[in-house]
Amino acid sequence: MATQSSVMNVWHYSESGAGRPLILLHGIGMSHAAWNAVTPHLCATRRVIAFDIAGFGLTPPLAKETVPNIPNLVDGLERSIREIGIPTPVDIAGNSLGGTMALEAARRSIARSAVAISPPGLWRKNAPRHIKYVFATLRFMAKRFPRLLRHAMCVPFLKAVALAVPISVGSACMPEADAIRAVEDLAQSTGFEDTFNNTCSPFSAVEIRVPLTVAFGDCDWILTKEVRLRNTLPAHTRWIEMPALGHVPMWVDPIGISRLILEGTQ
Repeated sequence: MATQSSVMNVWHYSESGAGRPLILLHGIGMSHAAWNAVTPHLCATRRVIAFDIAGFGLTPPLAKETVPNIPNLVDGLERSIREIGIPTPVDIAGNSLGGTMALEAARRSIARSAVAISPPGLWRKNAPRHIKYVFATLRFMAKRFPRLLRHAMCVPFLKAVALAVPISVGSACMPEADAIRAVEDLAQSTGFEDTFNNTCSPFSAVEIRVPLTVAFGDCDWILTKEVRLRNTLPAHTRWIEMPALGHVPMWVDPIGISRLILEGTQ
């Protein structure tokens, strides 16, 4: 796996495999490492590019005068894709924040096809209040008690309990190194608050024409069923419910998530 550093307008990314390009986008407070468990199953047939979104991982935030909302983040994504020589449209899969970015890229025809896993924004007016409190608590704990959380990530039972809501039920199987990396990514995210505050608007794009897959875990306790409105997206959207999975399901079922992405972008 080759990892590139941010240069000029290019977001930091990790690249592996060969074949038709496939872009991966992580959720808020995470980095390209969110895809560590899935990438080996994808790169056998695809050229996989997993980005650090602006303000997360090793990618700096957007310019000070640029609001980190979904349209502006997708502007930055498009520049990065073109800078590294990948023609558009291109297949894009994203989780959480990255899922809504994939939908926006599909709306603009930057995406050849899009797979959105647990995308926020498919609500009528405002994000449910509990989402703000969940993420604020997670951010506070990661910044104020990093040693405590790192220790918890080394104990399977504590890891399963701590990650059941923000990641997924079944997270005891998450490798210790990846769990610690997730805590560190959350604590060190330079764009977390600004991005969260500017990406809670409702998202609607019934005009999307490209193949579209939207998947939610039936144990996603962040984006509950009442905020998964199907009339916000076109009728041809393929809706998938993932049994016994939560908001960030990649570590719990990497083979199933890989299959979901490959089928949605074939």
